[in-house]
Amino acid sequence: MSLTNTPSANRLHIGIYGRRNSGKSSLINALTGQETALVSDYAGTTTDPVYKAMELHPIGPVMFIDTAGFDDEGELGALRVQRTQETLRKADLALMVFSPDGDFSQEAEWLRELREQNVPVVGVISQADRIPNVTALCEVVQKEFSLSPIVVSAKTREGIPALREAIARAVPEGFEAASITQGLVREGDTVLLVMPQDIQAPKGRLILPQVQTIRDLLDRRCTVVSVTADRLEPALRALKAPPALIITDSQCFGMVHRVKPDETPLTSFSVLFAAYKGDIRAYVEGAAAIDQLTAQSRVLIAEACTHAPLQEDIGRVKIPRALRKRFGESLRVDICAGVDFPVDLTPYDLVIHCGGCMFNRRYVLSRIQQAQAQGVPMTNYGVALAKLTGILDQIVLP
Repeated sequence: MSLTNTPSANRLHIGIYGRRNSGKSSLINALTGQETALVSDYAGTTTDPVYKAMELHPIGPVMFIDTAGFDDEGELGALRVQRTQETLRKADLALMVFSPDGDFSQEAEWLRELREQNVPVVGVISQADRIPNVTALCEVVQKEFSLSPIVVSAKTREGIPALREAIARAVPEGFEAASITQGLVREGDTVLLVMPQDIQAPKGRLILPQVQTIRDLLDRRCTVVSVTADRLEPALRALKAPPALIITDSQCFGMVHRVKPDETPLTSFSVLFAAYKGDIRAYVEGAAAIDQLTAQSRVLIAEACTHAPLQEDIGRVKIPRALRKRFGESLRVDICAGVDFPVDLTPYDLVIHCGGCMFNRRYVLSRIQQAQAQGVPMTNYGVALAKLTGILDQIVLP
């Protein structure tokens, strides 16, 4: 990914839902002006959800999610519907595509779930050129669902500008408005970043949380000084005054805390992203469960990205090692990666999630809510490491 591109996780996720052959894929093609999605008269062309990053005027960077029809049938169809169901946890906004076929009972069920999850919904009738009585269909949708559908034709592009405007109006208030370092820095502050360039850092590049944090600080007109962990003390001596804030990789918490100036607050990239992508208060509360672990406990490590295990991997090696050192070698640690997150979390005494930089905030929050609903405490890498290091009460939280 080029650093000039908006990360997928920061894009407005727009899920498109409807029956098979209701015109969902054609709608994406019309909105984007590209043949992005496969279109066919054969029902069920779309199987797994298809994600397409685009720039949508006047909104900006978005991620379209083209889903299988929720009326799919058979054993394979049930799996497709399940995949469509999973996208509800990621959608910041939904387009519900209505067709003249059916009794709308399934649309009603999906709309109810979207509204229960506070997902804004824009109603769409996408095949105006093929529907004989569009006005009657609009009236039914308005009456049954309190939606004023936007009538479009993917073939003629009729109604596409109106749909773009409707999507812009439906964007959740405050979407991506928060700053990563909000409340921690002011214009003119000097901020020191401690960034180990070890085996976990991609050669020739910085990891995404580091890049996004640097950009956030520059936008806030701060002076940014970056060092590797072994150059921390020389960097501190080179500064005329102690930095206003130190942000470190969580794996260096202990070392950085020992040598930093007393007056300089300390946090980590993972802690910042715990707030930016999730719920920092919930993570801090979840970290209290660490004190209750025993040698017989079971912990789930959840990673957002999928990658081959690396030597000294923070989630697969360092955190499990720290837990077993404290509670015993028999403590069980399971790993899940990407979207492979268990439906049932009750076998676990604690879930420790990564920073979530590869997920959009809505999806991370849905995982926190899932854990809370099942009574399972959940925290994240940075908060857990601060707790295990004994400095959680001494670091600053966004």
